[in-house]
Amino acid sequence: MKNLLKSLDYSVLQQCMHCGMCLPVCPTYAETKEERHGPRGRISLMRAIADGELEITRGFADEMYYCLGCLACTSACPAGVNYAELFETARAEVERRHVIKSTQRDFWRWSVVKVLFTRPRLLRLAGRGLWLWRVTGMQALTRALRLTYLLPRRLRELEPQAPRVGAKFSHQLIKPVEKPAQQKRRVAVLTGCVQDLAFPEINRATVDVLLANNCEVHTPPVQPCCGSLHAHNGDLESARTLARRLIDMIPPENFDAIISNAGGCGSHLRHYDHLLRDDPAYAARAVEWSEKLRDISEYLVEIDFRKPAARAVTQTVTYHESCHLCHGQKVSAQPRAVLRAIPGVELRECPEAAWCCGSAGIYNITQPVTAGRLQDRKMANLRRAHAGIITTANPGCHLQIQNGLRAEKDTVTEVAHPVVLLARAYAAEKNEAAARA
Repeated sequence: MKNLLKSLDYSVLQQCMHCGMCLPVCPTYAETKEERHGPRGRISLMRAIADGELEITRGFADEMYYCLGCLACTSACPAGVNYAELFETARAEVERRHVIKSTQRDFWRWSVVKVLFTRPRLLRLAGRGLWLWRVTGMQALTRALRLTYLLPRRLRELEPQAPRVGAKFSHQLIKPVEKPAQQKRRVAVLTGCVQDLAFPEINRATVDVLLANNCEVHTPPVQPCCGSLHAHNGDLESARTLARRLIDMIPPENFDAIISNAGGCGSHLRHYDHLLRDDPAYAARAVEWSEKLRDISEYLVEIDFRKPAARAVTQTVTYHESCHLCHGQKVSAQPRAVLRAIPGVELRECPEAAWCCGSAGIYNITQPVTAGRLQDRKMANLRRAHAGIITTANPGCHLQIQNGLRAEKDTVTEVAHPVVLLARAYAAEKNEAAARA
């Protein structure tokens, strides 16, 4: 069986200079102070396996899955180490070797990764079930009667973290094609998976903001998962299949830009060129896709978005950076620029704004203890900002912060995506104009 780490371009493994500049920014190293729990140590393990000095064992697999994949190390690295490629390749090799195989793990990986997140209609059906569970009062009744204690311990711990699914999904709020009064650009909007179920209003706000900036917006109603979950969990083949589906659905040659509003998804979506580089039918289109992929805040700044005149928000705001938006996509100043452009917003910087909140895809499920500590650290820093609204640009972070606020019974009024606040400002401006007319 061919070792995927051995098949990598060896220069990728050699890039690390072992300088240690990644260690102070690595959340897992900060937790344990153990070399193997830092990027430098993990890369040394990967290189030893590629060199045939070590075998892939359960210990190596556990180390790869203890990593958050937050990519903070890539921002700190002076040598430009492509840790994302190393990390995903190592996890893919772990899965190929079945060194952490178990009946329970195999069932959940199959049912969630292979089935649920490859079938968007089935995912929406599951989301509708969660919505009914809450609005019919069954969730409250189950908790009041303490019936959750009948669940296995791990499911009992996860139950409070279940997302509050919206009454409507994105396709019920957004038409497949929406046109502005004066069209300058043609863009496509990606609705995501968790974003579609739990935060469809963010997708609606994204479309509204693009319309306000003279963009014709195309939003396919039933979009497949981008494959981020699969790539980050060692299933590169499913990630490639989903990438092909999305490219077929949203041909990059037809649009000026392809817009993502989820930091984690966007980081993966930007690398379709690398993911499909060996596919002769899709390689060229994947390159064009990656060239046109933009985060919504990045795109707004790029096109010099129109600054709203109306005062829609009069509260203090702080911003938590999604790891994959700031480290994976190198988009950091743009969301702040969007917030500062909104009349009435006072942006207060959050200490350690770019430190991981512990969500990290499904990390808060697979590594609940470390994720919980990171969540506590993040909540303490958000409190130090003394802001009424917390903004973030990734659904996983959004849920993690919401759950942290709920557990602490915090007085913060709202967690929101920056684009939602901008959309409100445009709406207030429109209402003021209508009132004057």
